[in-house]
Formats: sequence, structure tokens, C-alpha cells
Amino acid sequence: MKRIFTRRGFTLIEIMLVVIIIAALAAMVVPRMSGRSEQAKKAIAHTDIGSHLSTALKLYELDNGNFPTTAQGLDALLKEPKSSPVPTNWNGPYLEKKPIDPWGTPYVYKSPGEHRRDYDLSSKGKDANSDDDDIVNWE
Repeated sequence: MKRIFTRRGFTLIEIMLVVIIIAALAAMVVPRMSGRSEQAKKAIAHTDIGSHLSTALKLYELDNGNFPTTAQGLDALLKEPKSSPVPTNWNGPYLEKKPIDPWGTPYVYKSPGEHRRDYDLSSKGKDANSDDDDIVNWE
């Protein structure tokens, strides 16, 4: 009886050729992507400070007539503050989650601000000990 189907697998050379091609493609792509994660984190922090958190703070101020104090902090956007000045018309929460920067540390909030009249808002960046990489709302 004659066999109709024959089995044929890949040779070692064919498999090695495919692995070499994949490695070459990865070697071209990975260096281009390596610095992008830090750029993305900076963009997220800029967006949070310039848009998300500032919008929540403005809504708080519209409802209550003033921004949260430094002591109340950004937590006032999540739950109604009980410390003075107690908000008169709190309609929060103004944020869905605790405001943490992309590096895992809380944003720095001060009201009234040292650099702006209303409030200062910043992130310490990747290196929390250095001011070189800070992302701020006053520049």
C-alpha cells in the first residue's frame, strides 16, 4: 500500500533563519522605543496638571467659592473636607481616583500658591530629589 501523505518538517536552517530575522527586526525597533516610556509619563503628568486636575479644582472653586486649602489638599476633590473652610456646596467627588503622578507619588498642591495667586500644582518627576525634572503649572 502506497502512502499518499508525506510528513515534512522544518529544517534546522529554516528555523534559525526565521529566528535571525526576528532578532534583527527587534534590534531595530527596541532602541527606538526605549525612551518613549519616560516621554509618555511626562506627557501624562503635563496633561494631569494642565487639564484634569486643574478642571477638577476649577469645578470645586465654582461650587464653593474658593480652592481647597493646602491643608485640605487634593483629597478635597475626592471627599468633602471637614476642616475650615468647610465647603458650602460640595458636589463631588470631582475626581475618580486619588491624584498620583505617573511615578507613583502624589502631586504637590499648595493654595494660595507661591508662584500663582490661586494655587501651585506640580509633580516631582522621575527623580523626586531633584528639581530639574519637576513638572509644574506656573511655567
